[in-house]
Amino acid sequence: MTSPSGSTPAEATAFLDAHPEIEAFDIVLTDANGVGRGKILRRHELAGVYESGRHMPISILGLDITGEDVHETGLIWDSGDGDLRAWPIPGTLVPLHGTNPPRGQVLMAMYHLDGEPMTSDPRHALARQVEALAAKGLHPAGTFELEFFLLSNQRDADGKVQPANAVLDGRRSGKTEVYSVDHLHGMEPLFSDIYAAAKAQGIPAETVISEYAPGQYELTLNYRKDVMRAADDLIMLKRIVRMQARRHGVTACFMAKPIEKYAGSGMHFHVSLLDGAGKNVFTEATPGTWSPLLLNALGGLAETMAESMLVFAPHANSWRRFVSQSYAPVAPTWGVNNRSVALRVPAGNAKNRRIEHRPSGVDANPYLVAATILAGVAKGLDEKLDPGPEVTGNGYEAAGEAKTKMPIDWRAAIDAARGSSFLSTALGPDLHKTFVEIKWAEYLRVARTVSELDYHLYLHEV
Repeated sequence: MTSPSGSTPAEATAFLDAHPEIEAFDIVLTDANGVGRGKILRRHELAGVYESGRHMPISILGLDITGEDVHETGLIWDSGDGDLRAWPIPGTLVPLHGTNPPRGQVLMAMYHLDGEPMTSDPRHALARQVEALAAKGLHPAGTFELEFFLLSNQRDADGKVQPANAVLDGRRSGKTEVYSVDHLHGMEPLFSDIYAAAKAQGIPAETVISEYAPGQYELTLNYRKDVMRAADDLIMLKRIVRMQARRHGVTACFMAKPIEKYAGSGMHFHVSLLDGAGKNVFTEATPGTWSPLLLNALGGLAETMAESMLVFAPHANSWRRFVSQSYAPVAPTWGVNNRSVALRVPAGNAKNRRIEHRPSGVDANPYLVAATILAGVAKGLDEKLDPGPEVTGNGYEAAGEAKTKMPIDWRAAIDAARGSSFLSTALGPDLHKTFVEIKWAEYLRVARTVSELDYHLYLHEV
């Protein structure tokens, strides 16, 4: 059958001809948690994937973060755990830098056997939101920022994770080397391999920064006029960073808050809207006066933020990032050139006017994040929502009553998401159910776990 994803056998043939050295391929399907699940195929099997797709069990989209089945999703025995068909995503067939023997990779999307999209696949949720905006004559452009930690493979004397030593010479630094260029030199061999891998995969990885915690870094990606491709970039870049870090003897950590006394890692999403002629509709027509569409988009994002927080902060650890003055937003506020708000309008050329959506942690699924943000933007435009006054100065102090609109913890975020008609529309009813049930199963797992902290606080005291 013809691939419903738009992939063609010619793409596989051309790639195999250009890369006779590659012996195997990772085929990667991204689940609700952003975890890549799939198989490694031999070279001769690739053509068949492009001709007929590849059968995969429906349950692969109903797993929790540990890979355990979540029966409440309805994707396990309710459906007999039958096979669906995964198809390659065009443009994602790439070589994997530094593998031995050489391997390639292709991202996959899940479809029913008749070619209809499997609606619990996160990538399809984003596709629907892109199509909904296209029906209005609008086309989202954007990019993600990737923050992460490079950690040692060994814990410290207290059993805590610790920043990795420099891979160049083993030098140790426990300081916050924010924006230190010399500090980056110690990780130069690793970042050189990351850039080489990104170039081989056509990923526009750009600036690397030493961030606001020991062992924390940020990689920026160039803006894409195709938001689907921007999300694919982020998925592929995380895989690159994790793989290359492992090859250099360190651990790439994408937890939102791995070290308690330092800032966590975000995944800020920059988004703008283009009209049919490619003009940015967020650009102000008159200097000093904001575009009404920009304000409406901000209004939609502010109004829907509380019920969407489970998408932006999907794990127990995610909520440890939301601490005042930690560079993580704590209220649905907006401001200009202000990093203490949730919705930042960066300074710069008006032609490049965009919204920087800051709540998401790096542990979130970029397909779900982008889909939810685009749905919030669309709601704001449709209902001409007002974002309220701009916040100036310290957004943590200015949050005021707005702060109370946000869920206070993971459990509250799950409850808000479960009851949200907006989130059901943004993700689609099937994925909404799948995602919430997975999060509830994970919440129960965490809630019943007796931790070392419990023993420390209570063992000899109560």
